[in-house]
Amino acid sequence: MRLHHVQVACPRGGEDVARAFYAGALGLHEVDKPEDLRARGGAWFRAYDEAGAVTAEIHVGVEDAFIPARKAHPALVLGSAAELDAVRRRLEDAGYEVDLSQRDTFPGHDRVHTFDGHGNRVELLVAAPARFTG
Repeated sequence: MRLHHVQVACPRGGEDVARAFYAGALGLHEVDKPEDLRARGGAWFRAYDEAGAVTAEIHVGVEDAFIPARKAHPALVLGSAAELDAVRRRLEDAGYEVDLSQRDTFPGHDRVHTFDGHGNRVELLVAAPARFTG
């Protein structure tokens, strides 16, 4: 079993705000929705590895009674600490809030949280090298 995609919501007409975050700031690629689903609105985004395989997919769907997901969230794994820092800086430069308060609270990982343009929480993480004490 593997995860195919995660869906987050946006208000009607919020696709451009979603594009600015998921494609512009995070660097995901927008892909065409299937013809049968386009009338519903929303937008789909993917990340690819070096070989072109899909590694993550986020569907942004329109919800008329929209309420941002402040707790539930997708978590995207990045390839290195340098990539995490670069994405964090890109988000901050674009005006998005980045929460560093839980950066080392998930054992074995370095992580940050951010919020898309509609207020949905998104986690970005990378496997952290073992830290030795003593």
